[in-house]
Order: sequence, then structure tokens, then C-alpha cells
Amino acid sequence: MTKRRVVITGMGAVTPCGIGVDNFWKNMLDGVSGISLTEAMDTERHTVKISGEIKNFEPEKYLDVKEAKRMDRFTQFAMVAADEAIRDAGLKDGDYDPYRVGVIVSAAAGGFKTFEKSHKDIIEKGPTKCSPFTIPMLIVDMPSGRISMKYGYKGVNKAVVSACATGSHSVGDAFRTIQYGDADCMIAGGCEATICDVGIGAFTAARTLSKRNDEPKKASRPYDKDRDGFVMSEGAGVLVLEEYESAKKRGAHIYAEIVGYGQSADAYDMVAPCPEGKGATKSMEFALADAGMKPEEVQYINTHGTSTGLGDIAESKAVERVFGDKEHNKSLYISSTKSMHGHMLGATGAVESIVCVKTITDNIIPPTINLDNIDENVANLNYVANKALKKEVHAALSNSFGFGGHNATLLFKEV
Repeated sequence: MTKRRVVITGMGAVTPCGIGVDNFWKNMLDGVSGISLTEAMDTERHTVKISGEIKNFEPEKYLDVKEAKRMDRFTQFAMVAADEAIRDAGLKDGDYDPYRVGVIVSAAAGGFKTFEKSHKDIIEKGPTKCSPFTIPMLIVDMPSGRISMKYGYKGVNKAVVSACATGSHSVGDAFRTIQYGDADCMIAGGCEATICDVGIGAFTAARTLSKRNDEPKKASRPYDKDRDGFVMSEGAGVLVLEEYESAKKRGAHIYAEIVGYGQSADAYDMVAPCPEGKGATKSMEFALADAGMKPEEVQYINTHGTSTGLGDIAESKAVERVFGDKEHNKSLYISSTKSMHGHMLGATGAVESIVCVKTITDNIIPPTINLDNIDENVANLNYVANKALKKEVHAALSNSFGFGGHNATLLFKEV
């Protein structure tokens, strides 16, 4: 069977570095950090007091007030990002058979804030005082359901849950859905809002978060020898994917093409990556094979690069194994934009997909900020330290790896 080509025609972003793709991308290129002291919750009893919090987000500016109150924050983010992406794509009623338009917009954790509040209400007031909207507010599939209801999209509709690989798996599965003919258009991405007592407390207990409370903007520092963990963040990224000929027929603006999707499992540990990055290696190799491309045809990699000790090293080993080191592959550039926007868990892969697309369209590579003293264990790659770099980029790859050993790689190419 001939695989159909899949292109990106719309993008939307809600991030701590800006709401809207244009604002977000400008801050990426300027090296602006979205990390700050947390204000949305009382951090007095918390060891970690920083996060990538989206300040001054007022859902009623974007959503019907009544409906917004029936959504957890992660779903609100998804709706806003989806609205931007669909407007950007210029999708209108009648462009497609509604049964040929699907939605895969997922979260890794879902409505943590709703769960916290509902549990407190039940403990303090009794089980009958739980809101009837609790379940539809906290379950991870609700963004997909909500988006389909608003726009009347009746095709493939589901959520993918694979921890921090969720956003990339969502985009990848949507790509496959179109590629194999089950849809002509897909709304795909990820969302998350876990800045709350459970989210911060649990990840702190797992010893994964940075405690650099006195310097929030310098806390996320992938590949730097002084890194001490990732920074919890929140947000959403949504992309509109279309079958190439269908997009051309309706006169859509095409940003880039998705040409490869790789998946693997570490089968190693609940939270730690395989030290040699074997699963990450296979994920990248599978994406390249799916695209029918050679490693030397890729100019940019947006790494998972969370700013954790083990993770950064394992991924760097995997990249070096697949693409070679900077002495043998001088045309390859790498950055971790988590240094600026933090780790948005289930949203991250989708937001970083947008970064890859913008890198291709604008021919400029965003930096890895806070990379002041590179860890000698990862020194064999070019991480575009601290300042954006103007370079021709014809193909870009994005990695996402999640607790449980889930690995996902997406490969994008200019059209």
C-alpha cells in the first residue's frame, strides 16, 4: 500500500514563554526563560518553589465562561491551542467530511487540580459534595472530546497516555491515521497542568525536580554540569495535520511535512532511562527508516533534554550513536528548548514539534540557554549554547521519552 503524505497546516501554543505561536517563538529565539517562582499555589511547605507557570491566563478571554468552569486547566489550555491551530489552518465547515476529521489531543496526567479539589471536598464535606463535573474534568481524553464537540469533528477520537512521550505519540499516531487512510485531517497535540500540591510534591519526592529556587530562570539547564533536575511546567501545543493533496486542493498554507515516526521501549526501569540510550537509539533509527532518510540529511534535533543527570547523558549517547559526534557530523545542531519553557510533561512533545517546524520555516535554531559549563559526559555534540543560530534547516527531528521507558521520535522536513 502506498503511504499518503502528511503535512502541517496549522499550529497553536499556550506556554509559559508566551500564548500564541508567534509570541512563543519570538521568546525561544531571544532565549527568554518562562521559569519563575510559583504563584498559583502555596509553596511554603514545598522544597521546590519554582515552575514554568503560565501567568495571568484568563480562560474567559478565550472560552465561554460557563464552559470554562466545567473544564480543568489542562483542557482549557488545549481548547485555546486548538482554536489557534484551526484558525491558522483556515479550516472551515465543508472542507472535509466530518467523519474524515479526527482529534488526538492528550495529556500524561490529566486533571490533577480537579482531583485535588474533589478529594479535599470529599474528605472535608463528605462524598455527596463532590462536583458532578469531576470525572469529565479530570479524565485525560476530555480535550479530544471537547475539541470534537466544538467543531463537529466525528472521525478518529482518542487520547494517548505515555508519560512525557504523550504529545509526540499523539502527533505520531495522528500522522499514521492519515498516512494509512483512516482520516484526511487530524487535530493533534498535547496539554498539561500539574502545578499543584500533588504534581510538585510527587515529582519532588521522586527526586527529579530542580531546587534552584533562588535563580528560577537558571534552573533548567540541560547538559550543564551544574544541572540538578527538570522544572515542572504547563501548557499545550496543537497541530493541524492534513493529507498533502487534500491540503493543496483547498489552498492551505503548508508549513512542513511529517515524514518519519519512530517508537520503542527501554524495558529497563520505571523512571530511569537505559544508561546507554538503546531505546532512544532505536526510536531515532525507526523514524529515519520510516522516512527513508539518512542521518546526514537531518540538520537539527530538538532533544528531550530535561536537565536530569541520567537522561541528558543517555540521550546524548544515543544521538552520537545514530548521527555521529560533532567532529564527524559538523552539520548537525542540537538544542533543548526545555531550558526555556521547562518540562510540560504530556504537552512537551507537541510544543517541541512546533519548534521543529518553525526551525525549518525560519532557518534559525533556538538555543539551549543556561549552558555555561558543559558536562564532559555529553561534550561531543553541538548544543547551540545560549544564543540562537541562523542556519539552513531542511529536516528536523524531535525526541520525547517518558517514565515507563516510552520513546517517541518525530521527523519533519521542508516541503
